[in-house]
Amino acid sequence: MTVTFTEDDKGKTVVDASETTLGRVTAVERDTLSVNPDPSLGESVLSDLGWGSATEDDYTVHQDAVDTKDDEKIYLRGNL
Repeated sequence: MTVTFTEDDKGKTVVDASETTLGRVTAVERDTLSVNPDPSLGESVLSDLGWGSATEDDYTVHQDAVDTKDDEKIYLRGNL
């Protein structure tokens, strides 16, 4: 099932399957989210995500990386 993004997703927390907080959605495009990484993430987790560092700008999460979402969170596929 493909998750559809809406403007209501702005501000939601992005987590992996084990609910590790990865960041917060700052913008929504058709099939991508802009995510501001959680500053407490270690460099190894950011590297696993393909992101640079928590001090850089927002990062893109594509629709195919998302497993599901609810009223408060966006769940990525798998654990990091």
